[in-house]
Amino acid sequence: MHHKPPISTFSDIAALTDKICAPAQLLARLVELPRPLVFTNGVFDVLHRGHVLYLAQARALGASLVVALNTDASAKRLGKGPDRPLNNEMDRAFVMAALAATTLVTWFDEDTPLELISQIKPDILVKGGDYDMRKLAETQVVQAYGGHALALPFVDGYSTSALVRRIRQG
Repeated sequence: MHHKPPISTFSDIAALTDKICAPAQLLARLVELPRPLVFTNGVFDVLHRGHVLYLAQARALGASLVVALNTDASAKRLGKGPDRPLNNEMDRAFVMAALAATTLVTWFDEDTPLELISQIKPDILVKGGDYDMRKLAETQVVQAYGGHALALPFVDGYSTSALVRRIRQG
């Protein structure tokens, strides 16, 4: 018995790819988004439960969540290993766009998203892990125009690097 896919399939995929936005188009797209606007960034190489919980918490802080991914070149400079990221930037963007928590997904090629943050001026900057937010240049930029910056603790036991090690060890 052959099952036909639901009629909505094509529009679902179109909605998904519509969430992926090149940095050059970002400012034009941001005017459509409800505020407060939350911003976070990362590699998000192999998506796991810790990432999903973190992104859901970030999204809950505002009306829209923009996630900026490190490009492959930017991610390689983070020194997580010669073969990282395992998933290329467009594959990572596609997976990130599929999450209900994300409103827009973009990317940056620099070592930090400082330039991107300066352009889009999010209301809330969120980082994951044990960052000292007072020491981040991004925090200074956000606070200078009246925004807020905060760190959300990572969920213990979830790490892409640890997952990759476990897979390699078999």
